[in-house]
Amino acid sequence: MGSGEPVLLLQPFLLSAHAWRRTAEFLAESHEVFVPTFAGHWGGPSIDSWKVDVPTLADVVEAQLDELGWETCHIVGNSLGGWVAFELEQRGRARTVTAVAPAGGWHRHSLPKFEVGLKFLSLAPLIGLGNRLGNLVAENKLIQRAVLPLVSKNTKAVSSDDAADLIRAGTHCAAYLPVIWSGISRGGIHDLSEIETPVRLVLCENDRIVPISRFAGRFVDELPAHADRITLRDIGHCPQLEDPALIAQLIGEHVASYQPVRKAV
Repeated sequence: MGSGEPVLLLQPFLLSAHAWRRTAEFLAESHEVFVPTFAGHWGGPSIDSWKVDVPTLADVVEAQLDELGWETCHIVGNSLGGWVAFELEQRGRARTVTAVAPAGGWHRHSLPKFEVGLKFLSLAPLIGLGNRLGNLVAENKLIQRAVLPLVSKNTKAVSSDDAADLIRAGTHCAAYLPVIWSGISRGGIHDLSEIETPVRLVLCENDRIVPISRFAGRFVDELPAHADRITLRDIGHCPQLEDPALIAQLIGEHVASYQPVRKAV
């Protein structure tokens, strides 16, 4: 949607393109916005393998960019989407990167990645119930109140439609176990120290999925000095659900600061 500088929005694990709906609307006022859904997630391309890791997800997105004719674009990713954003940056597809509460900030042999895996595995009973009962679970206000605090600090700021779609996506994610397995069995994000692409790192003070104190260290320490580092107060893991206008503003500012390198004629 929209027109202008191309902006790619990448979702968190278990969610889908709906997670960026309101932010995309703000951005589309002055940018061309593409919001795909990851393979194996609700509404995304199907999968036929247990190998659903970050490079695999990036392969599918990269093919979609090729179809659009986007050689490069401004890449924004939240959580798992942030990890995939850095993977695409490594492949030369990014003009800028905005990483919002990115995942993958662990080493191959470390306890934090198991902690994240167990958090998502604990959702298995709810996912199984939602898969069987559909809208009865997704639109249940009590279940929404129980689930929303995982991703939002100010749950009242999340629309009922977004809350229902969040549960629908989570309970219809074919990649649920494959992504957890790949995250546990392999290492985290690649070395970030030599990135030349402009990066804006957005951390969330009340992140319950990848808390800053245990998961942000690699991003803060390894990203080059030129990278922006912003911490949002009183906001949860998926800030675009709570304050889409603010997140659109942060993205828009970073995109606007982009100055392409022009080759001499």
